[in-house]
Amino acid sequence: MTPTEDHERLESTSANVEAPPGPQPVETEPEVPVWMQRVFVIVYVVFCLQLGIMLIVLPWSDPWTNNNLLAHWPTLRHLWEHGFFRGAISGLGFLDLWLGISEAVNYRDRR
Repeated sequence: MTPTEDHERLESTSANVEAPPGPQPVETEPEVPVWMQRVFVIVYVVFCLQLGIMLIVLPWSDPWTNNNLLAHWPTLRHLWEHGFFRGAISGLGFLDLWLGISEAVNYRDRR
């Protein structure tokens, strides 16, 4: 078969395939009820605030330093009690607080 015959054969097969008439329906996701959106936001904000406060306070409290789980690993315990590590964990707590508060402030119903 020559290249010309291949091209003619491809054109004839593509001519037989017709596009369906009219616009195709677009599948959309079903709308989530407003009450469910609001409940989700309330749960998310409360979770973020609780986790954020816990991550801010816990690294600087006694249970953080008197942890029997780390008694067998002195190197890991040294890292665990280092101020930079505690500050990093507290920074994650502040980030979590910021996420929760910004979600609460910027919430809009999707209708």
